Amino acid sequence: MEIVELGNVLRNRRVAAGRTIASVATDAGLSVPYIANLENGRGNPTLAAVANLATALGARLVVELVDDDEPRRTEPERLPDSLVQFARGARFSTESTRLAKATRSPQSAVRERLLHAMAAMACLVARPLSELDWHRILDTAVLVTRE
Repeated sequence: MEIVELGNVLRNRRVAAGRTIASVATDAGLSVPYIANLENGRGNPTLAAVANLATALGARLVVELVDDDEPRRTEPERLPDSLVQFARGARFSTESTRLAKATRSPQSAVRERLLHAMAAMACLVARPLSELDWHRILDTAVLVTRE
């Protein structure tokens, strides 16, 4: 995994968990600038630092060696900034909490899946999305998950 991909994964998990860089830094025992640089695709992190970040984000680090001819896994793209802002709001929090309870899943996992589903829907549009657009996409997710 390249550093840019790692940065996207870290940012996406942090945002999905509703966490700030400062809170993750405290839990991981790392500095805010160090994590910010990683999220922006800069730096050369140690495995120990990435393992600490994974733990702080409620995940675990898995390292595997694969053959050169094995297909590469695709990593999630960076979430649109407008979606990151939207995810900090009360409505997103309320709906992701409701979905987590309904599916008996960890809230951070539901938030992450919901964010990626919403970002995928945004790929259908050739313009930046507004807050109202994000509400509409969230409405769609809410409707299809109701019994």
